[in-house]
Amino acid sequence: MKHPLLTLAGLLAAATAAQADPAVIYDMGGKFDKSFNEAAYNGAERWKKETGKPYLDFEISNEAQREQAMRRMAEKGANPIIGVGFSQGSSMEKVAKDFPKLQFAIIDAVVKQPNVESIIFKEHEGSFLVGMMAAIASKSGKVGFVGGMDIPLIRKFQCGYEQGAKYANPKAEVTSNMTGTTAAAWNDPTRGAELAKAQFAKGVDVIFAAAGGTGMGVYQAAKDGGKLAIGVDSNQNHLQPGTMLTSMVKRVDVAVYTAAKKTTPGVTVLGLKEGAVDYALDKHNEKLVSAEMKKRVDAAKADIIAGKIKVADYMADNTCKY
Repeated sequence: MKHPLLTLAGLLAAATAAQADPAVIYDMGGKFDKSFNEAAYNGAERWKKETGKPYLDFEISNEAQREQAMRRMAEKGANPIIGVGFSQGSSMEKVAKDFPKLQFAIIDAVVKQPNVESIIFKEHEGSFLVGMMAAIASKSGKVGFVGGMDIPLIRKFQCGYEQGAKYANPKAEVTSNMTGTTAAAWNDPTRGAELAKAQFAKGVDVIFAAAGGTGMGVYQAAKDGGKLAIGVDSNQNHLQPGTMLTSMVKRVDVAVYTAAKKTTPGVTVLGLKEGAVDYALDKHNEKLVSAEMKKRVDAAKADIIAGKIKVADYMADNTCKY
């Protein structure tokens, strides 16, 4: 006969393992940023609705919390632990190494640990498409880009956008600004509005914002100035109907939902071919997207998927050569 205490301990251990919940750690800007983090939140909520199970989550408010939050989730036995954003990379590398029996996933970074799935996107492909749309819609031939934190990932958006604009109109002029060099750049709508107004004053009439919550200021400035804006990550067309030409959709929601179900250690790369990036078309922007614009952009999309159009990836060598 087994010792009752040992049996109870075994049952408790089994129950703990069976009840392990996923954890999602959002990056700066909060889970309701209407952009990147919110897409991750939507993915987690989809998983929760389908499974009927709970998940843990945490919103980072300062840099020091990243590793603390991840370690706390690991100590609770959360599995898998999903880090949203490239900034979680160094923390995940340490914590994943210390908790080899747990599974981890990270969005927008590569962490080389045997228990980590690194999910990265071909943002340059989706940005190419919205760059085309901007150049086609522009009446001045001048289009703009407002990035959040000045990092290679955001330069990747910028480079793809510039290529698309030049593909649609070789004479197009692209003006670009970054909001800042710290994580605060993701949540500064006032600064976003200032940068947008300065670009509009120079003749720009369409701006693509890849800046998290900072983009809200860009969209408002576009509406106030009678110009056009392009959203990012989530479909943001509904935020300013009639002002939002489109949104460069990045399916962070699908990445989080899939990782919550099952992680696959290694690097997962998602682009147009996988339906992971695209431009958004719905009732909020359909009047702004002409049949001719859609035809040209869809043709380019098919050519990118087929390999006929090669979109340069800034992160390949930290330059925008095309």
